[in-house]
Amino acid sequence: MAENCELTTDELLGQAQAGSTESLGHLLQLYTNYLKLLVLAQLEKNLRVRVSPSDVVQETFFEAHRDFPQFRGHSSGEFLAWLRKILVNNLSRVVEQHILAEKRDVRREVSMERLASALEQSTARLEAVLPDPGSSPSAGAHRREVEIVLADQLADLPTDYRDVLVLRHIESMPFEEIGRRMERSSGAVRMLWLRAVKLLRERLDARGFK
Repeated sequence: MAENCELTTDELLGQAQAGSTESLGHLLQLYTNYLKLLVLAQLEKNLRVRVSPSDVVQETFFEAHRDFPQFRGHSSGEFLAWLRKILVNNLSRVVEQHILAEKRDVRREVSMERLASALEQSTARLEAVLPDPGSSPSAGAHRREVEIVLADQLADLPTDYRDVLVLRHIESMPFEEIGRRMERSSGAVRMLWLRAVKLLRERLDARGFK
């Protein structure tokens, strides 16, 4: 497993397609925080206390293991797109179950098309806070793995920092609404956001994003 930590996602995928279940497991684990973040971003506030992002992600990993022989892609980008489809199916089903329990209109609350589109938009919005990686081969590799790096760094931030970044960059909330959600003034939220972005940039710099 130690050697696997030094491999790129494309290399891990190649080993997995050659029959290595260990490499497949490690590849999936790399996306844990990223997928959890996407699940959290798509849950309505009233569902967050009842739907566990970890449970949705673990179900996604189980199905990915089971159905991996059916995957026909050749790159980590294609693999991630495949994972997202599984995630959308699972998230849609879980949310539908909770909404049906409340006898509410499922289609008004969740659609697979909206979820799929939102997942793509979430990554793009988060990338906006990244420093320019440059054009070197190593920088390009970092950019291709940005989903993993960014989600892992967000997961490791202080809770308030992580929350303000998620609300601002994934949920696209204005500072006034974030302030109401976090029970702070809009000015205090702006300062918190600036500190959070600064710390995130510093940590990304340390990982090679210069």
